Amino acid sequence: MSKFCDLQIHINDEEIFLINKNLISKYCGKLKKILNGEKRILHINDFPGGPYGFELALKFCYNNGKIFINVSNVLSLYSCALYLEMNEEIFTNNLLQQTQTFLDDVYYWKWNEIIVSLKSCECEKFFTYANSYGFLEKIIFVLVAKLVQNSDLSFIASSSSSSSLSSPENNFPKRISFSTRVCSPKINVLDWTEIQVGSRKNLTFHNKTWWFDDLATLPPKIIEKFLQGIGAYKSDNKNLIVTRFLLHYLKKVTPSYKNSSLGETAAYGVIKVGSKNFSCRGLFCVLRILSKFGISEDCRMEIEKLIGGMFENATLDDLLVCGHDNGLYYDVSFVIRLVKVFVEINGCDVVKVRKVGGLIDKYLIEISADQKLKISKFLEVVECLPGFARDCFDGVYRAIDIYLESHPMIEFEESSRLCGCLNYNKLTFEVSKELAKNQRIPPRIAMQALISQQRSVPSCEYANYESEIILYCEDDKDGFLEEKEDVRMNLENMQWRVKELEKLCKEMKVQMSKFNGFNV
Repeated sequence: MSKFCDLQIHINDEEIFLINKNLISKYCGKLKKILNGEKRILHINDFPGGPYGFELALKFCYNNGKIFINVSNVLSLYSCALYLEMNEEIFTNNLLQQTQTFLDDVYYWKWNEIIVSLKSCECEKFFTYANSYGFLEKIIFVLVAKLVQNSDLSFIASSSSSSSLSSPENNFPKRISFSTRVCSPKINVLDWTEIQVGSRKNLTFHNKTWWFDDLATLPPKIIEKFLQGIGAYKSDNKNLIVTRFLLHYLKKVTPSYKNSSLGETAAYGVIKVGSKNFSCRGLFCVLRILSKFGISEDCRMEIEKLIGGMFENATLDDLLVCGHDNGLYYDVSFVIRLVKVFVEINGCDVVKVRKVGGLIDKYLIEISADQKLKISKFLEVVECLPGFARDCFDGVYRAIDIYLESHPMIEFEESSRLCGCLNYNKLTFEVSKELAKNQRIPPRIAMQALISQQRSVPSCEYANYESEIILYCEDDKDGFLEEKEDVRMNLENMQWRVKELEKLCKEMKVQMSKFNGFNV
C-alpha cells in the first residue's frame, strides 16, 4: 500500500476503497475519532447510500472540500455528511453546511426537481437513513404543497408547531387531510400550518390527475410516506383521487410484500367510495389489481360485496378470472361467492335474477371443458341461483354436453348425477330431441326428458271427443306427425339401451361374484 493510500475501508461488504487517512480525517470527524495509531483497515457495515454515497463523500474530500450539489445527489451527500460528522467543528463550510444550505431552498424547487430528489431514495437502506434524519418529510411536505397549488386537491396540514420547516429537526405536519374550503392559492410555504385550495367545478378529471404519472415513478416507500403525510394511509384513506392514484401506481409496480400496505390502502379507499364511483367492471379490475398484493380477507370480502350488489351488470369477460382454485384455470369459487352475495342482496328482483341466470349459463359453457373441474363444483355453480332464475335450461344442457365430451372417462353414476340438475320441463322440444340422441347422456335421463316433452307438445291443442284423445296441430299437421313419430322411435331406442345396460350389469355382477369366490 503506497504512502498516499494508507487506509483500506470496506463499505457494507460491497466495495473496498483505498484512501489517504490524513486527507479523509481532515473532513470527517467520525473517522478522525476511529482512526488512531497504526490502524490501516476499517469495516463500515451501515453506511448510508452504500459505496455510491461513500464515493461522493470521497470526491468532496479529494476536491478540497468542493463538490457539485444537485437535486439528485443532495440527499445522499447530506446523509453521508451526517454519518461521517462532516460539520463545522472539523472544517469550515464542510459538506454538512453546504448540503443544508442547498436543502434550505427546497421550497423553491421545481416540481420535476422534487420528483428527481425523491427518486434517489430508491435504495431501501438509504431510505431508512433519509427517513430517520427528517429531511425526507420536509421534501414530501413541499411536494404536497406543489400538488395543492396546481390542482383542486384540498389539504389541511396541522402540526404541533408553527415554526419554520427550514431545518430537518423541525416537525413535519402530523397530518394532512382533505378539505373543500376555499382559500387563495398564494401561500407562504415557510409558515404553513394549513394548506388548502378550494374545489373548482370547472376543472376536468385530468386537472385532478396530472400528477399520477410523475408520482408513479417513485419507490413504494416514498409513496407510503406521502400517504402517511396526507392522512390517507390504510384505513384512513377515504379519498377518491388518492385511491385512483394508488390503483394507477399498483398497475405499474411489481407486486411484492413490500407493496402490500399500498394495496391495503387502495382497498380501503375503494370500499369507502366504491359503490358510487366505480362501475361493476371497474370493481372487477380493481380486485384483479389488488389481489396481486395480498390484501386482507376482510378487504377482499368487502369489495366482493360491492361487486355482488351490482352483479347484474357483469359480463362474461368479467367472470373469466384466472385463479388457482384447486388447479382450475378459472377461479370458480370466486364467481360462486359473488352470485351468493348477489342473491342475498337482490334475490327478490326477478328481472335481475333472470339476467344473472343467463350470464351464469354462459359461464358454465365456458368453464365446463376444464379437465380439473369437478362435478360438485359444476353443480354448485348451477345451484347457487334460485329455481326461477332460468326460464329455459337449454344453456345448462349445452354445458353438461361439453363437460361429458371433455371428460370421457367419467363414471355412469357421476354422469347421471351431473344431469340431475336439469329441469326437463324447461328444455325446448329441439334440445330434448338432441338429448335423446346423445350417446353421452345416460338412457334413463334421456327417457325422462322425452316423457316430459310428451306432456307438453308445442303448438298443439288437446280435445276429448267420444272417449278418444284427438290431437290437432294448427300449422303443419304432417310435420308434427313426423316429429311425434321421431319421439316415439327415440323412446323405443332409449328403452332398448336401458335393457342392454341392465343385462350388462347382471353379467358384471355374476362375474364379480365368481371373482370374489375365487379369492376366498
